[in-house]
Amino acid sequence: MKSFIITVLVALFFFLALIFGARNEQVVTISYFVAQGEFRLPIVLAVVFLAGFLISWIFAMYHIAKLKLALRTANKKNLNLENKITDPTLLQEVDA
Repeated sequence: MKSFIITVLVALFFFLALIFGARNEQVVTISYFVAQGEFRLPIVLAVVFLAGFLISWIFAMYHIAKLKLALRTANKKNLNLENKITDPTLLQEVDA
């Protein structure tokens, strides 16, 4: 449910940026390192917002995957320790 609400909020911000851009039909000049281009403001706003969202999403997915991997490793260690506690023969082997 939380991810659905976040997705709706992001979509709402995207549409607000498009509406804002549609009301402002100016042509803006964007200078690159080696070139320069003139684009309409709504296109620039949409592209920049989408690029920022995608970059943030990629970083978030990386960190979420890293946390899931750490959790899986911790759960395996926890399960091994629980098995050693419940099986006294394994506990004697560790002490030896």
